[in-house]
Amino acid sequence: MSIERRRIGVQGVVQGVGFRPFVYRLAVSVGLSGSVRNLGDAGVEIQIEGETPDLETFLRRLKDEIPPLAQISNLDQVRVDPTGESGFAILASTGEGRGRGALPPDTSICDACVEDLLGQSRYEGYWATSCTDCGPRFTVIEGLPYDRPLTSMSDFPMCEPCHSEYSDPLNRRYHAQTIACATCGPVLSFDGETEDPIRVAAAAIAVGAIVAIKGIGGTHIACDATNADAARSLRERLGRPGQPFALMAREEDVASFVEPSEEELTLLQSPQRPIVVIRSKPDALPESVAPGLHTVGVMLPYTGLHVLLLQELARPLVMTSANLPGQPMLIENGEIERRLQGIADHFLLHNRRIVARCDDSVHRRSGGATTFIRRSRGYVPQSIPADMGSDRVLALGPETGLTFALYDGDGKATLSQHIGSVNDLETYEFLREAIAHLQGLTGITQVDAVACDLHPQFMTSRLAAELADAGGLRRVPVQHHEAHLVSLLVEHDLDECVGIILDGYGYGHDGQAWGGEILVGTGRRIRRVGSLEPVRLPGGDLSAQQPLRMVASFLHQAGWSWNEISKQLADRALPDEAIESLRIQLGSGVNAPWTTSAGRFLDAVAAWIGVATARSYEGEPAMRLEAAAIRGEDLGLRAPMVECGERMVLDTSALFAMLAERFVTSNQGDIAATAQCALAEGMANAAIRTAESSGIGVVGFSGGVAYNDAIASSIRARVERAGLRYVTNELVPCGDGGVSLGQIGYAADGWLSESSPGSL
Repeated sequence: MSIERRRIGVQGVVQGVGFRPFVYRLAVSVGLSGSVRNLGDAGVEIQIEGETPDLETFLRRLKDEIPPLAQISNLDQVRVDPTGESGFAILASTGEGRGRGALPPDTSICDACVEDLLGQSRYEGYWATSCTDCGPRFTVIEGLPYDRPLTSMSDFPMCEPCHSEYSDPLNRRYHAQTIACATCGPVLSFDGETEDPIRVAAAAIAVGAIVAIKGIGGTHIACDATNADAARSLRERLGRPGQPFALMAREEDVASFVEPSEEELTLLQSPQRPIVVIRSKPDALPESVAPGLHTVGVMLPYTGLHVLLLQELARPLVMTSANLPGQPMLIENGEIERRLQGIADHFLLHNRRIVARCDDSVHRRSGGATTFIRRSRGYVPQSIPADMGSDRVLALGPETGLTFALYDGDGKATLSQHIGSVNDLETYEFLREAIAHLQGLTGITQVDAVACDLHPQFMTSRLAAELADAGGLRRVPVQHHEAHLVSLLVEHDLDECVGIILDGYGYGHDGQAWGGEILVGTGRRIRRVGSLEPVRLPGGDLSAQQPLRMVASFLHQAGWSWNEISKQLADRALPDEAIESLRIQLGSGVNAPWTTSAGRFLDAVAAWIGVATARSYEGEPAMRLEAAAIRGEDLGLRAPMVECGERMVLDTSALFAMLAERFVTSNQGDIAATAQCALAEGMANAAIRTAESSGIGVVGFSGGVAYNDAIASSIRARVERAGLRYVTNELVPCGDGGVSLGQIGYAADGWLSESSPGSL
């Protein structure tokens, strides 16, 4: 047999994930000699020597048996002269190996650690056990390289048994930076007491108590999801009258209250353990868990603490974020106890510092695709490959539901964790801290440009101006819906696309409120070629809170008499003074800007049929409308598409009037289903017409309305029947959380808008 030696270069997520000890164990098992070492940003280098068949076996298993958190993006090998060395070694990283590489996100507890946790091992019952294949990373790391002294685990010196495992390359906890046990690791307490805290917490939840639980990236508030009184009480205490609660349950219990598809079950079981929005079984849960909705968000336990808690309870738990509306997640014990006083009955806390706040990720299946509603824990700071030129860019996103993003000028975009709505000082400071943290982890501490939303009054737009002025940077304002379109182009590596962008609000080039748009992106130019009909937005932002205002606007636009409008609004319990205010605003146009918002159209339909006459959380009326629509049938009412200059306009006021008149003889479900079908069909037909006349083969769908499964499915079916390719966001959220990727693409790849100011 001939002896060969090969030098193998491996790129991808191959650092901090147990890849080197995996290579070591594999080489030893096959009987090969050589070494493995980190090369930082260049990946991992393997020197391997032995008989040719053994080398081939090694290479095959290297690809087939890769550790669960590792990802190989490229593997190169060259033959070199054999050296005759014996044994295999893990070498110290080179000087360049102190580089960053690809830091993996936080990951759920692995099966092996669960077995240790529940079995007879020295980790039995220890809530914070982890290994190189699982556990927190992004939320504990303070700096690079990813070594224990630069994490919040530096507060917990390893005991001798932990250090022994940490130092043994044959052990799966080799160089597991978060290794810990009951002797040396973080300590859990229940209301300050450390004696059996999980069992005591479970007993409290079982009798209806509400418990704050500190996790790896923030704090949840938990109660028994099958206890209607507990869920109602939690709503009252949090001031969330309608917002659906996320649930956590053991895998074997999930089918008792939801109906997951195979794709949804696969998502639930993935190492990222996101919340997955799934259709709920009728009457399986109290109405107070997800009021007025046909779906509920579900996740499986993703830490040892969760596993042990659900072992004790064996029932689904409400597991909702403990942060108050509009404020960042709570991570410091004193603040948790102070802020949640009067909300939580008890506190299950630990003493490990959370370095980076990181909320749960949320997925939904929509239009046959897996979409992010929120991309955060389990995915951040995983980069997205995107070749967009050599400029380094910081994109600050919009103002609500935002993520920010960094582009390294070398083909990688990194989105932040979910930040939320930056409209108060506390969240604004969280945004600035998160930017500094992610810049440190990625090494993108200096940028050439800063991108932001076109809206001049957003706090993120003002921050962009501040950063640009201070650093002499190029500042690039990007129109909200154009950013959505470019996010599709970047994600799917497209040069051109016709985009259907439907959402609630985006500041337009004319200063008005856009929200239902057909955009064409080609040749690094974006044109607005279609929209929903412009209608008045009486009271501005107040119309989003009070959807009956939009009922008045659509009926007024359709030519209904004010006497009839007033009667309909009074029948829906709108006060006389509000009705009179609407009459003045719609008659004069004062404090009533124009809008093309798809969200406000869906809100108005929801208010008209009585499923949501007020909004208590973002998207509530449209979500309740979708739930009503699954009980209905399409009545076939359609809106005309009219020409408005060079733009196609879908006549939504005429459609709304038809729906309003038909509601006299129809039910809620039929009107809801018809409204969704008419919106989807009208915008799909306009996009298809545009694509065919422009010679473009791709139609994309983005914006918050893309989460509506019925609308997305209808648009997709029409696009594909026309022989065109359909795309939507799958790597980033369809909603505002994906805007930062589009802003990066716009700024870095040289896109320009051809839309010009003027009348809607």
